Amino acid sequence: MRIISGQYKGRVLKTCSGPGYRPATGKVRESVFSMLESRGIDWSRIRVLDVFAGSGALALECLSRGAMSALLIEKNFKACSVIRENISLLGISREKVQVLKVDALNFLSSSSGQSFDLIFVDPPYGKNLLEPTLRSLFQKDMVIRGGYICAEIEANLDFDPVELSHAELVKDKHFGQTRILIWKIN
Repeated sequence: MRIISGQYKGRVLKTCSGPGYRPATGKVRESVFSMLESRGIDWSRIRVLDVFAGSGALALECLSRGAMSALLIEKNFKACSVIRENISLLGISREKVQVLKVDALNFLSSSSGQSFDLIFVDPPYGKNLLEPTLRSLFQKDMVIRGGYICAEIEANLDFDPVELSHAELVKDKHFGQTRILIWKIN
């Protein structure tokens, strides 16, 4: 997997493997970032939260494009090691990126005072973690007004994205077995 654009464009990232991990293809990641940029995101002003971070590719892509900072949440020890290796390979300073090895829902329920401009939610398939994750994000006001939440879920997940209060669904797109949902926060 490679960084698509920005300061680290073309650099190779290590990925996670095993049950629950499915690195997004370059086509999906490129489409996600194109969808976000078409909405006028100014990367230099963005603070990113990557929930269920896996290899960290989404947050690291944001940092490559100039994001101010990124917080990556991942509970798996091996995945956290991969994220830290990728950060080291890219030479990203510790002031810009933080990795927490914690359970995402526990982190979100106990978090206070932190808010982000862009939040990625990429829960493991088959675990039904999208709804409780979104509920926690909204209860804790973790995404600023005018910010975005981008979810990557399995295409066949029974989930109605229109029922979210305080958010407007701006994109719902399928890529084979993957579904991308993007909400803008009102």
